[in-house]
Amino acid sequence: MLKLIIFLMISGLLLATQFSKTQELDSPAEAPSASKMGGEGSLRPEECPKACEYRCSATSHKKPCLFFCNKCCMKCLCVPSGTYGHKEECPCYDNWKTKEGGPKCP
Repeated sequence: MLKLIIFLMISGLLLATQFSKTQELDSPAEAPSASKMGGEGSLRPEECPKACEYRCSATSHKKPCLFFCNKCCMKCLCVPSGTYGHKEECPCYDNWKTKEGGPKCP
């Protein structure tokens, strides 16, 4: 009998947390931010500095990283998620190259 009560309590808690997460994601105020979702044109220009600050947070070359990230973000209106890689989320960001053919955007 005690096992059944514990099982029902745990099941109820799991269901309650599942429904509360669903309701949070359905409301626009709680939806994941565009910078986490990535995607071409997913940011507004005023969101670029914050997205680039996170993108460049793990590098030891912060100043050039921030400069080029902001430049790329203003052009493409997106910054890939994470601090490295994931450039496929933002083709404009990924395809912008230097004169030498290397990637312009960090």
